[in-house]
Amino acid sequence: MDWMRFFKDLCLNPRHTVWLAPLLVLGDAFLCTLIIWKIPYTEIDWSTYMQQIALYLAGERDYTRIKGSTGPLVYPAAHVYSYSFLYHLTDEGRDIFFGQVLFAALYLVTLVVVLACYRQSGAPPYLLPLLVLSKRLHSIFVLRLFNDGLAALAMWFAVWLFQNRKWTAAVAVWSVGVGIKMTLLLLAPAVAVITVLSLSLGPSIRLGVVALLIQVLLAIPFLQENPAGYVARAFELTRQFMFKWTVNWRFVGEELFLSRRFSLTLLAIHFVLLVLFVALGWLKPVSSRLPEFIQNLLTGRHRPVPLSRSYIMAALLSSLAIGLLCARSLHYQFFAYLSWATPFLLWQADLHPVLLYAVWAAQEWSWNTYPSTNTSSIVVVLSLAIQVFGVLANGSNAFAATHAKQGRKEHLQ
Repeated sequence: MDWMRFFKDLCLNPRHTVWLAPLLVLGDAFLCTLIIWKIPYTEIDWSTYMQQIALYLAGERDYTRIKGSTGPLVYPAAHVYSYSFLYHLTDEGRDIFFGQVLFAALYLVTLVVVLACYRQSGAPPYLLPLLVLSKRLHSIFVLRLFNDGLAALAMWFAVWLFQNRKWTAAVAVWSVGVGIKMTLLLLAPAVAVITVLSLSLGPSIRLGVVALLIQVLLAIPFLQENPAGYVARAFELTRQFMFKWTVNWRFVGEELFLSRRFSLTLLAIHFVLLVLFVALGWLKPVSSRLPEFIQNLLTGRHRPVPLSRSYIMAALLSSLAIGLLCARSLHYQFFAYLSWATPFLLWQADLHPVLLYAVWAAQEWSWNTYPSTNTSSIVVVLSLAIQVFGVLANGSNAFAATHAKQGRKEHLQ
């Protein structure tokens, strides 16, 4: 019975995270070493990145003219600066081994930040093994060297800064992450809600201006040459994705996938889900209905409220999951953002640990199925739907209970 009590306490008591987390990081460092040593590097986009950076370093500033063997440059300016640094460190991209070592270090640093976010949120230790067991996530970082690894680090560092009320720094890091890959725009609704609740409308608008100015400052060299070309390529919201690469909606068929009707339907669902989350979950700390909250906000009657670290993480990650669920096309590298978020979201959905592990395993299987199939794409969508609708269904209790419980804990600290 003593062993049973110890095992239960080990799984459920967040105080054990302080010594479990370093062990997991050390174990994962060993695993990353084995992957680099034993598994061949897979060339997908790295050489194209390096070709594009070579053009940039040669003086090209027109985004529409920066291309590589697999296509044009389609990421914002911070991606260019990041890979310019890697270009010099890896002998113009030729030293693949050192590139893998750098991305392994990037992975481990991101994992440390993720574990810190989980610890601050009061998440139970039984979630932590799921953070180091993903085959696809290791592949994205260590074997593919995708820019999603850099963007994921920016995302989680921003989450940590938001949890610690470093508002300006959090928004700045998040905006830089958007400047690497615009996938991080999916966090924007939650960023807006968190800053408005914590700081009120005026300071939130100023933070929004800061985020926008960072994008402008990053893009100045390209805006001076061809501003329309830069915006069209770096933030191409109307991009027509190829059906053969989709991981999520393959089961609907190519004709429906490519149709404008399908795109608009997903956009409408995205909007409706955001409204539901605001109304039923994200506004719980102010205990007011959405129309009343908007009225108070616009008339200056809203008073800032303290938000728990768990609430902040739940809001940001649920915003991400909503966006991924409603995205017309997810590619394998998008798992860099989802993988570490899933255990926390399933916990917020109040799933039993056995069911939580089952959903995580099903999602992991679906993202490791290559090429994607009708079955694997259904599982991708269903696992995301469980996370989104599970949190929404538990939202009236999860956000309020999390806020109160974590708030008391932080007050004691």
